[in-house]
Amino acid sequence: MSIEIISLLTIAVIAVGLYFFPLEGTKPTDGLALAFGGFGHYALITICALMIMGRGLVVTGALEPAARLLEQLFRFNLQLGLLFSLIITLVLSMFVNNTPVLVLMIPIFAALAQRGAMATSKTLMPLNAASLIGGLATTIGTSTNILVVSIAVDLGMREMGVFDFTPIVLLAALVAIPYMWLVMPRLLDDNRVENQVAERQFHTRLRVGTDSFLAGKEMAEVETRFPKGITLHSPPSGPLQPQQQLHISGSHQALEDATRELKGQLAPSWVLDRIKRTASAQGEDVMVFEMTVTADSRLITRTLPSSGIADLYSVAVLGIHRPERLLGEKNQYSDGGDLRIAEGDVLLVMGIEEDLQTFARNDSLLMLDGARELPRRSKALLAAAIMAFSVLTAAFGLFPIAISALAGAILMFVTGCVKFDRVGRALSGQVIVLVAASIAIGRVIDDSGAAAWLGEALSIGLVYLPPALVLAAVMAFVTFITNFASNATAATVGTPIAFGIAAQLGIPAEPLVLAVLFGCNLCYATPIAYQTNMLIMSEGSYEFSDYIRTGVPLVVLMVTTLSILLVLWYGL
Repeated sequence: MSIEIISLLTIAVIAVGLYFFPLEGTKPTDGLALAFGGFGHYALITICALMIMGRGLVVTGALEPAARLLEQLFRFNLQLGLLFSLIITLVLSMFVNNTPVLVLMIPIFAALAQRGAMATSKTLMPLNAASLIGGLATTIGTSTNILVVSIAVDLGMREMGVFDFTPIVLLAALVAIPYMWLVMPRLLDDNRVENQVAERQFHTRLRVGTDSFLAGKEMAEVETRFPKGITLHSPPSGPLQPQQQLHISGSHQALEDATRELKGQLAPSWVLDRIKRTASAQGEDVMVFEMTVTADSRLITRTLPSSGIADLYSVAVLGIHRPERLLGEKNQYSDGGDLRIAEGDVLLVMGIEEDLQTFARNDSLLMLDGARELPRRSKALLAAAIMAFSVLTAAFGLFPIAISALAGAILMFVTGCVKFDRVGRALSGQVIVLVAASIAIGRVIDDSGAAAWLGEALSIGLVYLPPALVLAAVMAFVTFITNFASNATAATVGTPIAFGIAAQLGIPAEPLVLAVLFGCNLCYATPIAYQTNMLIMSEGSYEFSDYIRTGVPLVVLMVTTLSILLVLWYGL
């Protein structure tokens, strides 16, 4: 069954069960509030706000420079690119809350996947694990760390410094990184469509502008600068002159890369300027659609210059894809070297949506799926500044992450970085119901006393074990709670238990408290364990089994390594 159905059934079972069998000291209606309270919980609001801000970074193109930088590294070597990304994510998460760090990474790696790097299903899970390990390394890394240390201080332990246990975690990270880097991606499926149809190759004319890199250059020099995936047809001789046109072909993404890197244009500048002015005046986004030419279209046998499309509809045709079955036909080109439009051709067309629909309707074109918004690059710096504001205010503790994320989302709407009527594209219904269900499960485990009962039962059996196994058992117990309830529940239940066990066994409380702190952050094994697990779920196309398959080995590896390091560090 799908995760959405399981989540909704879980909420329904809790609601109905607590209505007929209420917890001690509660009314039947209290169970309804507990079951459905997750939909109004601050954690869900935070996750939705972060997804909205991530959408703002994508639609404004704010992350394109970072994506291009990482793309160069991934292009040099995929494995080195992933290793570098894991280390950067881990280090950032030591000082910045790991949630905004991952929010920054998700759209970057989604863009990289579209550009031919690793699939998001193979990168986001390892990046999430790296961010969680980074958050584990300092007392300010996560709010859970602060909670555990605060409870421990109240119970009589010394105040811990920010980096007191950082060496232990970094040594454990040296063991975990090879697993996240080399093993975890191989345990995950590729979420790109298997055996997908090759990207359409669009023929077009690249116009040399006065400020273009191409102006005055010889073809031998120009060809070395063409982006990957671009094919040059019938190269001209001599230096290139402004307004000269080059016949090229490539995928939509490759053509965009060519215009950016070579500062050329795929359509006359006057129609591109008209589209931008109209979009700005009407508050509309510039869209790119693919349209198929049908048998009734007036465009058949015409060329783009003779079609009058730009004059009639204020849209720009960026390229023409010719199906293979038509490639062998005669008279495909006019005397001027322009491709004659034929039935079955696919046009790559840019404009505002209303004009594009008018063009398709009047000229008998079939609009294909896969419409794409062009980034609103004029707002890129604004979107980046809003995200930086949210991240930094949360990182330095000026506001809780819920408040800073919500403020950032509102600013994205107010400034127009994200259109309110398109917010549904940023949010995942699957994630929303899963978060609500996980919050309800955590509250039931806590309010029913199940977590406390498990802790008491654990402490009875640990008196007979050596210190290393005691630490491992406490860490594993807290890890189990945090993967099915919440970090806060695990911290609240586990920290007092650690003090009780320390008193019974006559060992220092500090290593046991650290075992609790570490266990609270080893939340890799289920999607409901932590909010970042759910943030990556939609983009990575993950199933519940993916978390278990990759997370359980990492939990075992970290529990074993950290327990041994704690014993050695404290000389137990």
